[in-house]
Amino acid sequence: MTGDLFPDARKPKLATVDQVSSGGIAFRASDDAGVEVALISVGKENRWQLPKGIVDKGETPEVTAVREVQEETGIDTELLQKIDTIEYWYVGNKGKERVRFHKFVHFFLLRYTSGHINKHDWEVNEARWVTLAQAKQMLTFKSEKQALEKAEKLLDLLHL
Repeated sequence: MTGDLFPDARKPKLATVDQVSSGGIAFRASDDAGVEVALISVGKENRWQLPKGIVDKGETPEVTAVREVQEETGIDTELLQKIDTIEYWYVGNKGKERVRFHKFVHFFLLRYTSGHINKHDWEVNEARWVTLAQAKQMLTFKSEKQALEKAEKLLDLLHL
């Protein structure tokens, strides 16, 4: 029998919640490797991704990007310009309720100024400097690979 005959048997529709995060593609010039970017490994799966996090109340996406990169990689950076905003959907918990998140992530190009990659926070398994070619292979998410490609074009345009 179909769900139409038994409407109470249908799954309830999940509430939708917008969520905004911000992060960055932090880079440095290396004599040996050319341009390197900072990636982080997170979760039980050791998923490689770009550093990012929730935009706190009263914070701008730009401030969040610099803060999150510092917290998750241990490095200080200066913000150069916006790269892209990506969006996606996922299901998760908000408090005790299951919800459908509509996620927006702002990515910025950030130049390394100081700090050490080993000083990352507890949420991160590992932070690592890698070449652009390595980053393209390591990143888990297609949307982050696309943001990296846009950053690479910006770096070329800026002659960095």
